[in-house]
Amino acid sequence: MSTQMFGAPIPRNVDPRLLKGEGAYVDDIPLTGALHAAFLRSPFARARIVSIDVSAALAYPGVAAVYTCDNIGSLDMEMPLLVPHPCLIGARTQRPLARDEVFYVGQTIAMVVAVDRYTAEDAAALIDVDYEPLDVTVELEAAAAEGAHLVHPDVAGNIAADFTQTSGDPDAAFAKAEHFTKVSVRIERSTAAPMECRAVAARYDGATGELTVWDSTQGPIPIRGGLAAIFDIDEDKVRVIAPDVGGGFGQKVMLFYPDEVLVPNAAMELGAPVKYIEDRPENFLGSNQERTQVHELELAANKDGEVLGVRDTFLHDTGAFIPYGIAVAQVASTSIAGPYRIPNIWIKFQAIYTPTVPVSPYRGCGRPQACFAIERAMDKLADELGMDRIALRRKNMIRKDDFPYLREGLLFADGLAVRHDSGDYEGAIDMLEAHMDIAGFRAEQAAARKENRYLGFGLACYVEGTGLGPYEGAHIRIHPITGKVYVNTGLTTQGQGHETIFAQIVADQLGVAVTDVIVTEGDTLAYDWGAATYASRAAVVSGNAVYKTAVVVREQVLETASGMLEVAPIDLELENGEVRLKGFPERKVTLAEVATISNPLRYTFSESSKSAAQFASSAKHDRPPLDEGAHPGIEATDYYSPPCATWAYGGHAAIVEVDPELCTVKFLRYVCLHDCGRVINPMIVEGQIRGGLAQGIGGALYERIEYDEDGNPRNANFMDFLMPYATEVPEVEILHMETPSPLNPLGVKGVGEGGTIAVGACVASAIEDALQPFGIERLHEVPLTSNVLHAALDRAKAGGAP
Repeated sequence: MSTQMFGAPIPRNVDPRLLKGEGAYVDDIPLTGALHAAFLRSPFARARIVSIDVSAALAYPGVAAVYTCDNIGSLDMEMPLLVPHPCLIGARTQRPLARDEVFYVGQTIAMVVAVDRYTAEDAAALIDVDYEPLDVTVELEAAAAEGAHLVHPDVAGNIAADFTQTSGDPDAAFAKAEHFTKVSVRIERSTAAPMECRAVAARYDGATGELTVWDSTQGPIPIRGGLAAIFDIDEDKVRVIAPDVGGGFGQKVMLFYPDEVLVPNAAMELGAPVKYIEDRPENFLGSNQERTQVHELELAANKDGEVLGVRDTFLHDTGAFIPYGIAVAQVASTSIAGPYRIPNIWIKFQAIYTPTVPVSPYRGCGRPQACFAIERAMDKLADELGMDRIALRRKNMIRKDDFPYLREGLLFADGLAVRHDSGDYEGAIDMLEAHMDIAGFRAEQAAARKENRYLGFGLACYVEGTGLGPYEGAHIRIHPITGKVYVNTGLTTQGQGHETIFAQIVADQLGVAVTDVIVTEGDTLAYDWGAATYASRAAVVSGNAVYKTAVVVREQVLETASGMLEVAPIDLELENGEVRLKGFPERKVTLAEVATISNPLRYTFSESSKSAAQFASSAKHDRPPLDEGAHPGIEATDYYSPPCATWAYGGHAAIVEVDPELCTVKFLRYVCLHDCGRVINPMIVEGQIRGGLAQGIGGALYERIEYDEDGNPRNANFMDFLMPYATEVPEVEILHMETPSPLNPLGVKGVGEGGTIAVGACVASAIEDALQPFGIERLHEVPLTSNVLHAALDRAKAGGAP
C-alpha cells in the first residue's frame, strides 16, 4: 500500500459508536420475560452457618426461586483451581453458595430470582440465617504469625503456598559483598473498580438444548468450556458472548464467580432468561481484589555501587481463597531484580490466607509490588553509598550486548524461564535523565526551599513480562460481495483498541482501508479457540496470529488474482481494495471479484457472482472446479504460540511539590518512558499508558481497601474509598523507544501495565526527596495518603526518624 498502517496513530474504530451511546453492554441485551437475581451475602468474616430459613423469601410475591447450597445439585462444589502449582500447600477455592461456614464478608450464601431486581433484593432480606461468629485475624503479618486464628481450620499457619526460587549463587555473593542495604516495604490492598461492574445474563432453549450466556468477562472461551463441563453439555451447545465491556483490569478474567454458574443454572431450571447486574457495593464485597504484599529485601553490593545479589522474603495476601494459585506472587518474585544485572537472586514468598475478599490479578499483577521493593532499595543504596540515584541505576543496568539475558532458575508465570529478550536499558535511563534536566531542577529546588516550597524529584525503572501463551488464533475472510475483510479472534476487548490495531495489521497485508476490516471478538460462536485477554498479551499473541493469518490470505489473493490476470503473483500488488499489475494499474481486479471467483458456483445471485458460475469464461472445464486440497473462498485460520514471555521495560520520573502543612502532593511534571517493541498504534499505546498512570496514581496516593479488626470492610463505596479525580492525575509526557522483540514476527511487546507498574516507587521517591529537609523517615509504603505523610512529619518533629 502507498500508506503503511502499522505504526500510524489511527483513531479507534469503535469510539464513534461508544461516544454516541450506542454501546451494548450486558444490561442492554433485550431479553423478553427476563427474571432478575440478587444475592444474600455474609455479614461476618468468619462464621458457622447453623441454619438457613428461606420460607419467607419463597412466599414473597414475585419470587420465582430461592437457591442455597442444598438445592443447586452438582454445583455445590469447590470451584476450579485455575492455575495449580506444586508449591500450593492448602489450596482452597470458593463454593458458589456457602455450605456450613463463611470465610469473608460478602461471600454468597443464597440467590433469589424474581420478576425484578427490587423484588429479588427485598426477598433476599427476608432470608433468616443463624450464624455462629468465629474469631479472626485480619492483618497480613498477624495472620502469618504463630497463634493466628485460622481461616481454614485444616490449613496450618494460614499458609496457602510456600515457594522459593534461586538464580546464581546468592550465598557467595553476600559473602564477598562490601555493603548491605535492607528495606521493608508494604503495598496495600486495592481494587480494579471498573466503570461497569460485573454482569451476567443467560437464556436456555429447551427445544434445541442451547445455552447462551452474556458475560462481562475477559475470557468467554474458558467460560464456555467450564460451563459445558459443569453442566455436562456439548461445547457446541454453549455460546458465551462478551458484548461491550466497560473495563476489566484483570478482575473480570476470574472463572468462575458464583453468579457465572448460578445464573445459567437458574435459566435452565426456570425456563426463562435470568440476569444479574452487580452493583458497586457488591463489586467491593464480592469481586476479587489485589496488591497487599510485605517485602523484606536486602541488597549485597560493592562500595562502587555494583549490586552483586538480592535476597527477598515476602508475604502475599491471597484473601480467603486462592483461585488463581500463586500467579500474582510468582510474577512479583520473578520481577524483583527489575532491569538490573543482578546475577544472584534468592527469593521466597508465602501466600497467606486472610478472612477477606479473595485475590486474583489486577492491572500490574505483582509487578508494582516488586518494582516498589527493588526501586526503594536502590534509592536507599545510592544514598548510603553517596552516589547519584541515576548513576547507580545506570551502573547496574542490563547492557545491550547482554541480551538475551537469562535469569537461570527463575520461572515466570507461564512456567518458562525468565529471559529478557531485547532492550536498551542504559539508553532509556540516559534519555530520561536528559529529558528531565536534573541539574536545572536541583537549582530550582534549592531556590524553592528558600521560599518554604518543597519540590522533589523521583525516579523508578521497571520491567514487564508480557505476551504469555499458550496461544491465540485468528480467522480472516474476504467477503465476496463487498470485498470487506472479516477478522475473528478468541479475545475480548475492554477498551484496549483491539479492533483498530488488528485492522491495521490486516490492512497492511491486504491493501484495504482500516475501516474495511471488521473485527469480531468475544463471541464463542464466531471463534472458539484461545485463552483470554490478560497479562498484556493481546498485541503480542493475537496480533501475531492475525498477522500470520493475513499473510496466508494475501498469498491466496495473489495466487487467485494471478490466474485472473494471467501474470505471476510476484508481479502483483495490493492497494485500495484492488489487486493490480505493477506498473500497469489499469490491469486490476477487486478483492470482491477475487473472493467471488474463488468460490465455484452452480447458481448466481448477483452480477459479480456470474464470474464464478460453472459456464463462465474463467471456469475450469478440464478438471474439478476446486483443486485437490483447496477450499472455496478467500479465507484462512492460523495460530501463534509464543516461545516465552517478551519483556517490555521503561522508566518513570516525576517532579512534585509537597505542602508540609496540608500534606498534599502536587505534580509539576510526570514523564513516562517505555519500550514495547514495535508500536502498532502510538495513539492507542499512549492511551494505555495514561490509563495505567491514573490507576498507578490511585495506588500511590489514595486507594486502600480498609478492614476493621473483625474483617468488615470500612470503605466499600465510592464515598469512602479514595480515588483520584481527573484533576489529580497529572499530564504525562510520554517518551517512546522501540527495540523490536526477536521472539515474534511483528517484533511487538505488551504495554497494558507499563503505565501502572512504576508509579508508586516513583512518587515515593519524589515525596521523600521533597521532604528531605524535615528529616523524615524513608517512605516504604503505599498509598502515601495525607494521613501517612502527616504521621511521618510528626515522627520527624519528635525526633523519631531513623
